[in-house]
Amino acid sequence: MGRTYIVEETVCQYFSNINLQGKALVSGLLVGQCSSQKDYVILATRTPPKEEQDENLKHPKANLNDLDEEWATEHANQVSRMLPGGLLVLGVFIITTLEMGNDFQSTLRRLVFAMEKSMNRKRLWNFTEDDVSERVALHICSSTKKIFCRTYDVCDPKSSAKPADWKYQNGLSTSWLSLECTVHINIHIPLSTTSVSYTLEKNTKNGLIRWAKQIENGVYLINGQVKDEDCDLLEGQKKSSRGNAQVTTHSFDVKVLTQLLLNSDHRSTATVQICSGSVNLKGAVKCRAYIHSNKPKVKDAVQAVKRDILNTVADRCEILFEDLLLNEIPEKKGSEKEFHILPHRVFVPIPGSTVMLCDYKFGDESADEIRDHFKEMLDRMIQIEDLKVAEEINTACISSSINSEASVDHIDDEQPQQPVETTIVLKIQQNIGVIAAFAVAVFAAGISFHYFSD
Repeated sequence: MGRTYIVEETVCQYFSNINLQGKALVSGLLVGQCSSQKDYVILATRTPPKEEQDENLKHPKANLNDLDEEWATEHANQVSRMLPGGLLVLGVFIITTLEMGNDFQSTLRRLVFAMEKSMNRKRLWNFTEDDVSERVALHICSSTKKIFCRTYDVCDPKSSAKPADWKYQNGLSTSWLSLECTVHINIHIPLSTTSVSYTLEKNTKNGLIRWAKQIENGVYLINGQVKDEDCDLLEGQKKSSRGNAQVTTHSFDVKVLTQLLLNSDHRSTATVQICSGSVNLKGAVKCRAYIHSNKPKVKDAVQAVKRDILNTVADRCEILFEDLLLNEIPEKKGSEKEFHILPHRVFVPIPGSTVMLCDYKFGDESADEIRDHFKEMLDRMIQIEDLKVAEEINTACISSSINSEASVDHIDDEQPQQPVETTIVLKIQQNIGVIAAFAVAVFAAGISFHYFSD
């Protein structure tokens, strides 16, 4: 039996408003949330046209082979950055003037797999056995209005298409549950001299992977309580009232505890390495996740929050490196430090829904630029007054410095409560790094000698 997709009614209206305008086809993305029983689609957005591709698709003999797979995949990467925890790119849609043939199937399958592979490469987390690995390919014939819905298991390279049900529902996400969390981070990433062939971006990614394990293994308090992961998230909460067309929405405050006492069987080892510099990420990030209201479990909520924490930090670093590369900012020489402010997060509501989408804004970017980016990536116009800035810049945090190359990775729970912007401190201090590493190595050798002498 195939999967069932419960789809927001506004998505149906969105498809109806798409005008092919002489084109043979229009493609785009489907956004929503997976669950064990069914999937929920709350948003659809067509891929922005590419000039040369646009001309090709106007040809009367145009087909799916004319789609630019790389362009469509990059659109999926950009959209995935704009999704809070709990939401994913669930697949693709295509609207054509003709009914689907066998050649359509293979092209859509290839596109689904390419998108998922590209997005997964950028994540700091991995899918678990409980995750749904099926992704959808939806085809709509504009002339006959027929819908063809198929799914593919992206974890199985040999998977074939399976039929799926596509059902519309009004007000699907009007009562989804929201979870909010502020995470204070202080991540120290040494740049080892043995990995000089690595780019700064790759070194940072490797450091973030180590930090991600702390987030994965942390304890999550929901409204100040630790709950069993198989427990109903709404247990003890007042039920929603729909009798008078009023819906009570639930918002949960989440706190992450990562500094925990290790058990006696855990053995920690220190590694001494010669470093050419380091990267420090320090500040506070605002995280947000959403869960469907159909008997959600605590483990689903915690997983959504975890992945939003990891996604928003990784995405900000990636955006910063893209900006540095685009503007070709020269690196400072010697032992100078470079301070760069990571983009801060802004949220905007989906009309008629409790769910909010997000984007990232540098300090010198205007609200008009953010509005234009939403229009380009999500094919929807937003009101500037609806933009909600999640974090504020704290200049005191920006001017702070690191005392030594020998500092260790940790999460500081004693940060000020006022939201501060996450900053990245890039410092190249080769001589100091070598001396510090040598001193630590000598000290460790002395301790070992004394221990074995005893």
